[in-house]
Amino acid sequence: MRKLFTEHPAAVGETYAQHMRSALGFAGAMFAASLACFIHAILPWTFKTTGSSAILRLHERMVEQRARGRRPASGVAGQVAASGD
Repeated sequence: MRKLFTEHPAAVGETYAQHMRSALGFAGAMFAASLACFIHAILPWTFKTTGSSAILRLHERMVEQRARGRRPASGVAGQVAASGD
């Protein structure tokens, strides 16, 4: 059972706690960006680039973590383009 909680974090060079902190950080950023996108859908003059900016920041954060050896180099599907919400 313990392997279920530690196998993936170890595969990306993190402890369970480090991985949880990182994943929750990404989740919080994505949640905030999704709220901004929802508001933008209703009020299009608001949060014009918040969603695309968040995607770019999170992608850069992942790439930086991989470069520091905390994440494997494989698995990058492609580049994220800024499209402006």
